[in-house]
Amino acid sequence: MTKKKKQKDSCWDDIETSIKKIEKNHLVDLLRDVYRLCPENKDFFHTRFSINDDPLPRYKKIIQDAIHPYLEDHETLEIEKANDSINRYSKAVDNPIREAELRIFYVECGNNFTLSYGDIDEDFYDALLDMYEYAIETVLETPKEEQKAFQKRLKAIMDSASHIGWGYGDGLGDLYYEAFSED
Repeated sequence: MTKKKKQKDSCWDDIETSIKKIEKNHLVDLLRDVYRLCPENKDFFHTRFSINDDPLPRYKKIIQDAIHPYLEDHETLEIEKANDSINRYSKAVDNPIREAELRIFYVECGNNFTLSYGDIDEDFYDALLDMYEYAIETVLETPKEEQKAFQKRLKAIMDSASHIGWGYGDGLGDLYYEAFSED
């Protein structure tokens, strides 16, 4: 009985080796094909290269519509959509200052939603706490001179949430003072 050789799975290194052999004009053709493949790829390229306008306001609008919808218009919360928009932006841009801006904006929207419409549920507050923690981590990756303005906004979120239920206000305080113990 002969034993079959197991075929090696392809990995990024294999792709990278092939890409390095492609001539520039063929590489441009390949990237055009990837661009046309799906809307997410188009969004990635437009965000990465800031085609047309600054992409940050567009992502903020997605977050606001998802985390602070207008209930009068029967819109619903779409936490995953907001999370996905931040992840897509982060992959395309890799800029801690702008990522911190989006993450803090997300929590501000969620906080304002609660202050506008009243108490939500535990899953909602867990998502906000997770994003608040990611926001703090991202702020701490930014240059020191950028951190103070972000820290001020994080503190304002914490202060405004002190009476919100589900342990949310306490959770914000724990995260904030753990990261910024000098306050």
